[in-house]
Amino acid sequence: MKYFFTFCLTAASLTAQDRQPPLTLAALFDSVAATHPLINAAAARSRAALGARVTAGSLGNPVLSYQVDHTGTASGPPMSSDDREFVTTVMLPLEALYQRGPRVRVADAVVRAVAADADVTRQRTALAAADAYYRMALAQIGVATSRDLSAWLDTLVAYNRVRVKEGAAAEADLLRSQLERDRAAADATMQEVELARARATVAAFLGDPRRTGQIAVTVSDRPLTFDTASVATSTVFALERRPDVRAAQGRADASRAAVASERSMIVRQLGATIGTKQMAGTTSLVAGVSLPLPLFDTNRGEIRRTSAERDAAMFELTAAERAASADLVSAQDIARLLAARTDLLTAGGPDGFLARADEARRIALGAYREGAVPLLTVLDAARAWGDARLTFYRTLYAQHQSVLMLLAAQGADLFTNLPAPAEPRAPNR
Repeated sequence: MKYFFTFCLTAASLTAQDRQPPLTLAALFDSVAATHPLINAAAARSRAALGARVTAGSLGNPVLSYQVDHTGTASGPPMSSDDREFVTTVMLPLEALYQRGPRVRVADAVVRAVAADADVTRQRTALAAADAYYRMALAQIGVATSRDLSAWLDTLVAYNRVRVKEGAAAEADLLRSQLERDRAAADATMQEVELARARATVAAFLGDPRRTGQIAVTVSDRPLTFDTASVATSTVFALERRPDVRAAQGRADASRAAVASERSMIVRQLGATIGTKQMAGTTSLVAGVSLPLPLFDTNRGEIRRTSAERDAAMFELTAAERAASADLVSAQDIARLLAARTDLLTAGGPDGFLARADEARRIALGAYREGAVPLLTVLDAARAWGDARLTFYRTLYAQHQSVLMLLAAQGADLFTNLPAPAEPRAPNR
């Protein structure tokens, strides 16, 4: 017997022209990866860092100078062309010989850090989208369960009403069953409120709030698979893949290169000049070197600043590695625990979790109609049935999310590494 709720039940109230196919997590991820503004903003920052890298690797432009001496003035006597001097020079900046390398290393490290930050944004956005998706799926389960329970209690109310008219039951049983039915209906309304909130959040990830009332999600009733071998992967390898650790490493590399870059700034504006000088019909070669004298260390403050930022970046890298290690261990433990529990809950057959809840409610109702048990036993069985369904799907969806969190903790891209549901298990014997 299959206990998979068709989540499109909540879409049944829509008109025929408004109905949409159920939204899968893969389809949501495709939409988020392509259109989400935070991901696009992170990609734009990566392009900006690449632009800065181009600037860091560029060479300085030469400076062309043309000078004429002894040209005379308007009030003075005219001067012959032989008395004039024409000097044409080109000054080549030489700072790039020793400053370009450190600048490029800083820019390369910044590019790596920004790219890793973009991966962090993708990962966090994917987890947030998955959380909204499963919250909506659970809200759909809550609505469907409450409506089912309310309809089931309607039949119990109708049965007690007939028995009260026949004088075969006390009116208190009718009132108690009506109260329980109304409570289930009120609970269904609250579940619909939660569903409306969750649906709006999913619509925001899709980028189309106008579709809020048209979205229905569909989730497999099987747990997600994950490679147990990957769980045993060394922490060092997993940390190397983590985008947050890679971003911290990139910033640390950039800060170390920045110290070298500032030290190379002690001597600035080094240049070589070459040109010609024409005077009295004679042309001569002009050459020279301009070198500022570093009598005062004007870059001392910047060196101290970048050195302190380097130390801070190294401490932040250590903190990121510790947090990532703890996150990985936690994700592994959570995935194992929920995998073991969902393996038991999703077992099929008459001894399955949901099968027993259905059977308990059916038996309680049959015994009540035969007068073997009081009404409270039936109502308790009905509540237990609803709680069992919510517990089943709450645990199942928690297992789905734990697998996604484990993949994120291992540094995998969720948009391209979405796991598949496990194969159905054989019934317990």
